[in-house]
This record gives sequence, C-alpha cells and structure tokens, in this order.
Amino acid sequence: MSHSIHHIAIVVRELDAALAFYQHALGLTLSERRVVPEEGVEIAVLPTGESEIELLQPLSAEGGVAAFLEKRGEGLHHVCLRVDDIEAAMARLSAAGAQLLSEEPRVNVHGTRYVFVHPRTAHGVLLELYEVKR
Repeated sequence: MSHSIHHIAIVVRELDAALAFYQHALGLTLSERRVVPEEGVEIAVLPTGESEIELLQPLSAEGGVAAFLEKRGEGLHHVCLRVDDIEAAMARLSAAGAQLLSEEPRVNVHGTRYVFVHPRTAHGVLLELYEVKR
C-alpha cells in the first residue's frame, strides 16, 4: 500500500489575510475557494507540486474546526494521505487499533471518498485519508 501527501490543512482566523500571505509572499496560486457546510468551514486550495495546502476558516464559533482554533490557535490542522483503496486502509487501521471518526467513508463535493483518523490514535495528528484511484 503506497501513500503520498494529498494536502496539508491549516486552520486560520481570516482566510483573506492568510491568502494574502500564501499567494503574495510565497507566490502560490489559488485553485479553488468554497464553503463546505457539512464541515463548517470555508476552504481555499493552493497547489504545491503534487500536493496542496488547504486553508480552513471556520464559518461560525460552532464545530470541530472552530473548537480547534479556539483551543490551539492558527496552525496545522490535519495531514491528508492518498490511498488507493479506502476500505482496505480503514480495515488495516481498525485492526491496528486506530479510531476512525466515521464507520463509512464520507464523500466530498468532488466525489472523493474520505475518512478521518482520531489524533488520539495517530500520535497527536489528525489524519485524513483520500481515496484517489490511479
């Protein structure tokens, strides 16, 4: 089973201010900006070679990302890995004692199936797995 980083997600207080830094200071290009109501965030995607930086701004003071921002401040939120077969990855993680945040993969607006692994069982890092068929 091979993995590569799909994206690194960074939680921010002000998406426009963060974009000003990542676009102007680093020279990255914005490829997508959208609201994700089911996750309670607005995201901005900035490609970096074969991976992406995903900036997350909570839509309100409610929800997991907002709670993370309030508790820990701005910074790294999660790391997302590409997997070829999400069910196989989920089975392997469960067998290894990892706590998945959903029993079935979720599906995003692009049709990508994904699941999160609780940071308690991943040594303090919130992991996300994206099923990306090659």
